Amino acid sequence: MSMFGDGLEAAVQKAFTRPVPKSAGARMRYLVKQMKGTRAVAQMLRISQRTVERYVKDQIKKPRPDLAARLEHEVKKRWQPQIRAKAKARAASTGGIVIDTRARMGYTAPIGSTDQDRIRHLTVALPPVYAARLFQAQEAGASDARLQEIAAEALKEVYFQDGGRRAGSLEEVRFTDVEHLEFDL
Repeated sequence: MSMFGDGLEAAVQKAFTRPVPKSAGARMRYLVKQMKGTRAVAQMLRISQRTVERYVKDQIKKPRPDLAARLEHEVKKRWQPQIRAKAKARAASTGGIVIDTRARMGYTAPIGSTDQDRIRHLTVALPPVYAARLFQAQEAGASDARLQEIAAEALKEVYFQDGGRRAGSLEEVRFTDVEHLEFDL
């Protein structure tokens, strides 16, 4: 499970203007149309081409749980690409992104300050620069650890340093043991 990647994906999906197809047949027809053929869909979903054709004709209505999950994932990944792109562009240029998290956070600071990690629940609006970095890293296939580092840098600047107004000597923010994570555009 990719907590940060899935969280970013869920935030973008909130921008959808039409609901994702619900039935297996409708989802399969959408994928066949997008991928221009049943063979490509069959290879992607790891099922036979004949099975894809049966779903398209509504001869099979209820997929196995593992196939249903793959089908839902692939349809959501391809659903409304222009709306998805506009939402990402808006977040990266003007809107920014809101992160709501409950995690263990601490920091590395000079001697004499209280830098002990503790569980914090934060809801922080991150500037568009960090939204752009998160989306670019996600599109480049960055790991969840890399996305977590970018989020930690953003929290360091916005929450701990308040845009440079305080804690100027803060070196590093530790962002671990994530219990809850949600993004919103």
